[in-house]
Amino acid sequence: MPDAPAALTILAFDYGLRRIGVAVGQTITASASPLGTLLSTADGPDFVRIDALLREWRPDRLVVGLPLQADGNDSDMSRAARAFAADLGRFGLPVDCVDERHSSQEAQATLKRARQSGSRGRIRKEHIDAAAAVLIAERYLAGNPMISR
Repeated sequence: MPDAPAALTILAFDYGLRRIGVAVGQTITASASPLGTLLSTADGPDFVRIDALLREWRPDRLVVGLPLQADGNDSDMSRAARAFAADLGRFGLPVDCVDERHSSQEAQATLKRARQSGSRGRIRKEHIDAAAAVLIAERYLAGNPMISR
C-alpha cells in the first residue's frame, strides 16, 4: 500500500497596500479558512503579526496571490505583491505565487450570496480581503499553476 502524502499547511496572502487578507489551508482536504487581515502601511506590512501567525500555524509554505492583468501581464499591484513575496523569504519558508485574478470580486460575490441567504451580516472590506485569501489558498491547493516570483 503506498504511503499517504504528508499533510501540509499553507498560509495564503491577498496582498493590498492597506490590508493583507490571510487564510490558512491544508492539503488533506484542499480547503482553507480565513484568518482575517493585517495592516499594511507606508512602512510596509505588519511583519510582527505575520511572524506571530507563522509561530501559531507553523505552515510548510507561504502563498501570495498575484493580481495579474487580464492578459496575464504584471500590473503595479502584481509587482508590489511580488516584492511582498520576496520579503516573506525572511522567514525561511518556501514562497509561491499564484494567479489571483478576480479573487476579490469572487470573494465579494460569495459573501453577498451568504448575506442574502441570511447566514451573515454586513460585509466589510476586511471580510472581502480574508475571503480572497481563502480563494488564493484553494486555487493553490487545487494545483493551479504557480507563477515564479
